[in-house]
Amino acid sequence: MFKTLYLQRCLVLATLFCCQAAVATEKTWPEKPVKLVVSHAPGSSTDIVARYLAAQFSKRWAYPMVIENRPGGQNIIASQAVARAAPDGYTLFYGTTAALVSNTFTVKNLPYNPALDFTPIRFVGYSPFMIAAHPDFQASTLKEALLLAKADPKRVAVAMEGARTFSGILAGTLRELGEAQWTEVSYSKSSEALQDTIAGRTQLVVLPSAVVLNQVLDKRLKALAVSTESRLSMLPAIPSLGETFPGFGLAGWHMLVAPAATPAAVLKKLNAELNQILALPEVEQHLAKLGIATDRKIDTLQTNRDFLAKENHNWSLIAKRIGLQAE
Repeated sequence: MFKTLYLQRCLVLATLFCCQAAVATEKTWPEKPVKLVVSHAPGSSTDIVARYLAAQFSKRWAYPMVIENRPGGQNIIASQAVARAAPDGYTLFYGTTAALVSNTFTVKNLPYNPALDFTPIRFVGYSPFMIAAHPDFQASTLKEALLLAKADPKRVAVAMEGARTFSGILAGTLRELGEAQWTEVSYSKSSEALQDTIAGRTQLVVLPSAVVLNQVLDKRLKALAVSTESRLSMLPAIPSLGETFPGFGLAGWHMLVAPAATPAAVLKKLNAELNQILALPEVEQHLAKLGIATDRKIDTLQTNRDFLAKENHNWSLIAKRIGLQAE
């Protein structure tokens, strides 16, 4: 009896201690600089966005958020570093679609597990792709373009980056979803893909919106769709992919994540901080200029988990549909 009561008392005290520690962590964290690992090189578009957000966090804390660039290896070097880091809230990861989802379907023997090694904090924003056409191309919508390519495959050539890049995977997915038969032309440089479409040597181009948008604004190309499920607030006049294929979107995105087992109190505090930062009009406008479309609906820890689950499901369907193999 005495032993049972003693064990029960120890359990109660341990529970109280854990609760007090969690509260203390939430109130006092951070007590030193926080490292944000970026899987892209300094000066890259992803690095620029990550540095901007790190500066916003640093304004709010007594200690700075510092960037550590670990590029290379298809995001694997940085991903592994964070996956193996202490889950104490002082090492975070500026994750991208590739690092957190698509590497699972494109990289064989991936040395980390995106679904188990990280826990989401808060979605930052979409880095959408755009499907655009030469101004004289007969189709004015994505649906019309797919119908033209289905009726006469020789009439439609699509400029894109390599077949295993996001651009190529999106082009291949559209071809399969629309039952189209077009010619896909790969380019090593996005500028070359743009110029061939502007010159009319290809009829369509599939590239990041940030790369295509100026050509659309100058009327050298016409936008058919952005690759998100819903229209973007920063590009409200351009139809979304989900309007042609309901419920479907395929866009790049950025998300702040932490190593698995990071204390819940720290995750909650980071989530709240980033929600407040992204709600600032000046931040939203600046990110839009950098090609990032924020989304206020993916705001809680749970909606972020749900988002990752949906993305994994979508990519599994894409891999099956287009025969995408991990290499």
